Amino acid sequence: MLSFSRVCRRSASVLPGSACIADPNIISNYNRDGYAIVRNALDAGLLKEFQDHVEWLASRKFLQGVPPDHWHHPTMRNDPFWVRLISDQRLLGVVQPFLGPNIAAFSSHYFCKMPGSKRSVPWHQDGPYYPLWPMSTISLWLAADRSDAENGCLKVINGSHTSKEEPPGGMDGAAGMGTHTEMAALKLGEVVHLELGPGDLSIHHPNLVHCSDANMSDRRRCGLTVRYISTDVHCLEADQPVLLLRGDAVPGINWYRSWPKYRPGYDMAFQGSEEWNAKRYKDSKDEAEYFSRTDFDQMELDIREELDGFMHELGDGQ
Repeated sequence: MLSFSRVCRRSASVLPGSACIADPNIISNYNRDGYAIVRNALDAGLLKEFQDHVEWLASRKFLQGVPPDHWHHPTMRNDPFWVRLISDQRLLGVVQPFLGPNIAAFSSHYFCKMPGSKRSVPWHQDGPYYPLWPMSTISLWLAADRSDAENGCLKVINGSHTSKEEPPGGMDGAAGMGTHTEMAALKLGEVVHLELGPGDLSIHHPNLVHCSDANMSDRRRCGLTVRYISTDVHCLEADQPVLLLRGDAVPGINWYRSWPKYRPGYDMAFQGSEEWNAKRYKDSKDEAEYFSRTDFDQMELDIREELDGFMHELGDGQ
């Protein structure tokens, strides 16, 4: 059961489902601390498919050599299960009290640290990297595995979302994707380890200062970040595949792409996959230009090129 106590008014949705699930304690924790945790956000069946999806992605030939903490929205763009997961009505019900009934996703990103990985993420805020105006956004971090201090879980500075937004590069010159040096971050408040079980999620403010350590354990630590916006927010990157997930678009704001088509034998099968194409959101231009394609090898090469460019831009900093 979701750790919420009250169900709110139903809104229009792209797919039928529950509307807004709001627990005053979750909302007050988020407003006070800049984050909140929801336990058991997924049922056992969807959690198993989520975990299977990680393994399926790892087996994809075009992703070989891409660190598993660099699977993100160019891959999502062509992956129906990924969009089925982030459009799950329970997740949208968590988001709605913060963003309202009209919800889109502008980005999603797997963060998988394999056992013994020495890769870490420096202290940073997410907001300075987001191509959004205004900054009406919220992030969910959904755990596929147990995530704890030993295997490099997320660490946050409690209450740091009220601090000013810092530019990439850090106040004192932190490199890569950092916006804060460790010294600057620790001056802002107490460090909290966000420990999650499989199927739990954490909710984050875009200005929350956070980082994660290397995974020196013998256990994988994998989760999926989903970055949601209200539909009155402009995504300023025209090539970003923004997806309408619930409610109504605002005329003149964003081009909402089609949800990926399910292609038997090519995509990962999941519960409801056979009915997916009949009820997925479709944009006529995107259907004609992208989802009419059958040159899957070239589509994968294009995705890989975009992923490589993203890694180069970040200096492989994830």
